[in-house]
Order: sequence, then structure tokens, then C-alpha cells
Amino acid sequence: MTGLGQTVAIGLIIAAKFGLPLLILRFPFAAGWTNFFLDSFDGDVLIPLGLPNDIYQPVDKVTDWMTYVAIVAFAFRRVWPTRRLMLGLFLYRSVGQITFLVTGNELALAFFPNFLEPLFLVTITILTFERVVRTAPDWQERGFAILYRYRWLIGGVIVVYKLVDEYITHVGNIDRSELLQRLLGG
Repeated sequence: MTGLGQTVAIGLIIAAKFGLPLLILRFPFAAGWTNFFLDSFDGDVLIPLGLPNDIYQPVDKVTDWMTYVAIVAFAFRRVWPTRRLMLGLFLYRSVGQITFLVTGNELALAFFPNFLEPLFLVTITILTFERVVRTAPDWQERGFAILYRYRWLIGGVIVVYKLVDEYITHVGNIDRSELLQRLLGG
């Protein structure tokens, strides 16, 4: 890829990183999951394309924070029963985000894990399933009843997943692409 092609690719990916969080307010399921997948591999693409890590990290953290703001705004706008929990998780992660941006110490991100985004994705997935598949008029109440009934299981899975993910990403600094290749034997 040429220098111009690399610059265009970097620009498009960064534009997507800034645009997707805003789309969560209108298309929470599609934009939330697309944002999650983009955020999972963007560094593995942007840095090899030539974006310096010292530019990538602040851009990534600012766009992550925009995602968290959109999630909380969506939850409050829809008056979700979990909105206060989501606000608390947002504030908790914000401490880590701000500490990282000020100090550059990635351990701040590991000490203040992002539990908010997986909670949102699980919630919006269950609610979307209830609305689209079951098509019952009380789909939202049914969805939150499922979340409440399985709250300890869902919460436990989110906590374990995020602690492992934060370790891989911010403590071990393990490249996800290489880890996946190793796990798959490639």
C-alpha cells in the first residue's frame, strides 16, 4: 500500500472510531457491536499502517470514552433500570481513562476495567432478541427480567471476561491477532 493509501486507510478507520459511538444513540445493537469489533482490532491495523502508538493510544481512549458517554446517554434516554449502574461503571472506568491519558500508565486501565461496554452489549442483545424474535408487546420488561434473573451469571461472566481482556491488553501487552493465531495453531 502506498503512503497515500495508508493515510486514507488510517483516516477512514479513525473516522469510523469517532462516528460509531454517535451511531449507538440511533442504532444501538448494530453500532454497539460494530464498534466493539472495530475497537478489538483497530490497533493491529492502524499501527502497522504507520500511525504512531503515541498518537493511536490517546485517539483510542478518547473514542472509547465517547462510546461510554453514548451508552450512558442511551440508557438514560430509554430509562433503563440499569442506568444508574451504567453511570457508576462509566465513572469508574473514566478514572482509569483519565489517569492513563495524564500519566501514560496502562495499569490504570487494568485497575479500572471497562465493565460498562460488555454490560451494554449483553443488555442490548437480549432486548433486541426479545423485540425481534419474540415480538411480544412487553419485550423490554421481558428482556430486563431475563437480565435480572441471570444477573449473577451475567455479571460473573462480564467480570471474568474483562479482567482477562484488560490483562491481555494492558498488562501483558499481548497482540490479540498473534494470540488468536497461537490459540488456533497457526
